[in-house]
Amino acid sequence: MAGPVTMHSVAKAAGVSPMTVSNTFKYPERVQEETRRRVCEVAAELGYIPNHAAGNLASGQSRVIGAVIPSIKNSSFYKYVRGMQDAAAQGGYELVLQIADTKRHEMAAIRTFIGLRVAGLTLVGNEHEDQAADLLRKTGVPVVEAWVHGDPLDMAVGYSSAAATRAMVDHLVAAGRQHIGFVGYAGDVAGRYTERLPAFEQRMREYGLEPHLCHLADEADGFGAGSKALDALCRMGASIDAVLCPTDIVAAGVLFECGRRGWKVPERLAVAGWGDYEIASEISPQLTTIQPNAYEMGHSAIEMVIARSSGLSVQMRTRDTGFGVVERASTRLAPIGVD
Repeated sequence: MAGPVTMHSVAKAAGVSPMTVSNTFKYPERVQEETRRRVCEVAAELGYIPNHAAGNLASGQSRVIGAVIPSIKNSSFYKYVRGMQDAAAQGGYELVLQIADTKRHEMAAIRTFIGLRVAGLTLVGNEHEDQAADLLRKTGVPVVEAWVHGDPLDMAVGYSSAAATRAMVDHLVAAGRQHIGFVGYAGDVAGRYTERLPAFEQRMREYGLEPHLCHLADEADGFGAGSKALDALCRMGASIDAVLCPTDIVAAGVLFECGRRGWKVPERLAVAGWGDYEIASEISPQLTTIQPNAYEMGHSAIEMVIARSSGLSVQMRTRDTGFGVVERASTRLAPIGVD
């Protein structure tokens, strides 16, 4: 069996210096495009994989960033991860991802990444075990909490779910809806969900509308949560004419239930989702939804980690990536006389 392929092997075969090979993988922006392409081609032919651990020992700085996310079930996290991947690659870093759907699993992931001496960490949300928060403070590893917009352990990037809730209520009221139902999640869920209900109730009161047409669903029900929510809201006695859902998955479930009941959307019921998942633009009618700018959030999170790990000052500890209300057919009535 042949011995391991080294940086010097690649350099000799490509006709460049070992430093050029090193820069090709660590700092690609420092290498001319033609040279970089030749080095990558030779490395691929020889089966060369850069030794990140050796580079870390030599430079004293890791080129690996750890990311912890609670799920990969929805496209918001997919876009978020893609944003992180692109920003890491642009900065010459590698992104290593772990899924942790509980605080205990998140704690284990944090310990693993700190043990690997990563350059920094990105987490989703700001609810952690006390032990995890204490460990992060003591180690001083750069950490960005994403999908939140304030009070970070170190740095944060995200948007206000409360502001987004108010914006969607504004949209529905402007569309002529008066009896708006709210669907949230029950149980121990993240703050990005729990802060929505108070914002909904406040905005409805400001409009002089009934603020208590609310149902808390089981997060595990997926599409099925939509039909259960619509049943519950209808039993409250009001003539519901709009529903604001916690995700596009639940909103799609409401659309399915409307189809079973023979209700036209949006004529009988306007339906709004959250997240701008792929299904939102593919289902019929297309879903009006909150777009969280997930790609920009992920990209910004990695930029902040790289800046801090490189010794640069981060001017703002909290970065607001904003959101958008994407209006589609599920809340938009066609003009009179238009089919």
